[in-house]
Amino acid sequence: MSKLPVIQHLINGQRVAGGTRSQEVFNPATGQAEKRLLLADKHTVEQAIASAHAAYPAWRATPPLKRARVMSKLKVLLEENADRICALVTAEHGKVIGDALGELQRGIENVEYASYAPELLKGEHSKNVGGGVDSWSEFQALGVTAGITPFNFPVMVPLWMWPMAVACGNTFVLKPSERDPSSALLVAELALQAGLPPGVLNVVNGDKEAVDTLLADKRVQAISFVGSTPIAEYIYATGCANGKRVQALGGAKNHAVVMPDADVPNAVSALMGAAYGSCGERCMAIPLVVAVGDATADAVVAGLKVEIAKMKVGPGVDASNDMGPLVTKQHFEKVKAYVDQGVAEGATLVVDGRNVKVPGHEAGYFLGACLFDHVKPGMTIYQEEIFGPVLGVMRVKTLQDAMDLIDAHEYGNGTCIFTRDGEAARYFTDHILVGMVGVNVPLPVPVAYHSFGGWKRSLFGDLSAYGPDAVRFYTKRKTITQRWPSAGVREGSVFSFPSTR
Repeated sequence: MSKLPVIQHLINGQRVAGGTRSQEVFNPATGQAEKRLLLADKHTVEQAIASAHAAYPAWRATPPLKRARVMSKLKVLLEENADRICALVTAEHGKVIGDALGELQRGIENVEYASYAPELLKGEHSKNVGGGVDSWSEFQALGVTAGITPFNFPVMVPLWMWPMAVACGNTFVLKPSERDPSSALLVAELALQAGLPPGVLNVVNGDKEAVDTLLADKRVQAISFVGSTPIAEYIYATGCANGKRVQALGGAKNHAVVMPDADVPNAVSALMGAAYGSCGERCMAIPLVVAVGDATADAVVAGLKVEIAKMKVGPGVDASNDMGPLVTKQHFEKVKAYVDQGVAEGATLVVDGRNVKVPGHEAGYFLGACLFDHVKPGMTIYQEEIFGPVLGVMRVKTLQDAMDLIDAHEYGNGTCIFTRDGEAARYFTDHILVGMVGVNVPLPVPVAYHSFGGWKRSLFGDLSAYGPDAVRFYTKRKTITQRWPSAGVREGSVFSFPSTR
């Protein structure tokens, strides 16, 4: 049997080995291990931190315009290498190639936004705030920063983080998901080609040992994380206890409200992509439909059944497929168990995707689209984040009932409403306790020049991801007040607190 290719780390601009442990990286469409990933130990992560720490002074002193030009060159390289990047995503994550391309494009938009750094980092200036006194603020870099990213968006989420961090003058250590690390490494090498100096961006592959090293090392000033809520809470608590600035995005359970006046066929089409796109492995996926009125629910369920029957499930490399496999065998078994639990707890399984078979890929982690009706708030499939192709329909009598249901849930990441009633939409968007809201838009993911973040237990920290909040997260404000007294003029001592009176 041939030896599996080994995935190493990227430290100080070079691929390096590090750590005595390793694990296999699987192709989820075949169920076969195709690569071996080295897992960084504490020493290896500390090497990456040291590299970032050494590179920081010169990079901080680099004019923002020069840093921005690196981002502009990187954007071009990402576009030129899109096929290579997306092939890696599909091979390790499993998502359909078109979905991988969409993910990459959203990441490129964040790189483009980071290229505006000279404008974004401009401070505020006030002349003559007192007699001959001027005052201004500056936004200065923090130092070494770090990011810990999830498996479901192996290209996009890292690009939420490090481009803005380095454009602001920081250096960065990235720990991508150990399930699908290759695309993040390729993007980092493209950044070197774009002119990013060695050491400014380092990539270490690993597990909890790598994470805990980043959390404990005093040279790391800030950490950004995207993943499950239990881990987000751990990252936030541990990082803050170690004096770091932390931004930790957690889980979600996004509800889509369908009103009686909604355009149901169009709502159904939108819900199909929102529920089953990327096999449901999105923190902004729609796993729950809240239908207002039984007639609405019946129409939505009937429409979904028809559309699900048309879906093509298969390997992501085939662009004609609508849905690929789940990321790992363990996750496949976990999602399947949620479906079993839903049946056991009394929800009506309208469409059962548990027995789907893909010819030639029998060992792949394929689960077909599943649809439940009559889901209730106490059920496990309602409360917990499934992260798979499982959609549940709930029935309520009024819009307020739907909103009360959403507001009572522990997560507050995203939600949407399908309606033709402007008054209902305005009331919903104004009062719902959720961070990202769509009106006839099922996945209200903000564009790069806005910020991404949920409420409640979907976000730990004060600042959201990317956009304007990213500039504030990766910088600290410094305010300078200065006065130049006239030469030769002797002024008396003043003991009262300075004021402008």
